[in-house]
Amino acid sequence: MAGDAMNAAPAADAVPQEQALQDFAGKWRARWPEWSVAEVFVPRAQRGAAVAWAALQQELTDAAWGGSDALPGEAKLGWWMEELKGWREGRRRHPLGLALQRQSAPWAALAAALPGLRDSRERPGDRNEAFDGLLPLAQACAAIDAALFDPVPGQLPEAAVPAIQSSLLEARLVLQGDAAVPLSVVARAMARPGEGAAVEWSRELLAQWPERFGATVPRRLWTALAHTRLQRGDAARPLSPWTALLAAWRGARN
Repeated sequence: MAGDAMNAAPAADAVPQEQALQDFAGKWRARWPEWSVAEVFVPRAQRGAAVAWAALQQELTDAAWGGSDALPGEAKLGWWMEELKGWREGRRRHPLGLALQRQSAPWAALAAALPGLRDSRERPGDRNEAFDGLLPLAQACAAIDAALFDPVPGQLPEAAVPAIQSSLLEARLVLQGDAAVPLSVVARAMARPGEGAAVEWSRELLAQWPERFGATVPRRLWTALAHTRLQRGDAARPLSPWTALLAAWRGARN
């Protein structure tokens, strides 16, 4: 995967930039097919940016937690640190920048949070460590949400941070399975043989999931879909269209 991002500029020379953008966005849509139902709650003018921003977050979390070898992901995150700094200066190489780079958003702050995401690959000791390690990234994501999308009336950007942390940990569970479970939860699960550490961690994530799903409609929808998947017992399994529609409707109203 590291080569995908680092070779993005040559690929964009071979095919139209718009097609390259759609290819990266399509990877995210393939993992979240429910979005074809949920996106009706997002203003049409914001849907392209919503998908591109979601795809970028997936690129970053896949780099941090995907695969058995950490080195390619670390290289990819290092590449993205430089890419995001370039966006602030009007330069871009990655196709996702076609939809995002010109948006007035704190991309440099996201770049500054990536070392913490890189270091999060190691199994956390407990729940607090799992959440605290992702706090800088969640804060940067909340600020970008607020810059890209209309805020929900009365909601400040920081109101989204707990929901983003929970969603990130759900994504990590999908990518790493048992390796994402904090040591304290593993120990607790071993004392009660049966369902396993990942199930125990899923239950704990659901128990502390914040009531507010975000400060913008796209974030509320992403969080609602992740939360509902976790409730259904399989964080990686897409929801049925009707379940996705109900989850999105509740999320948009949250």
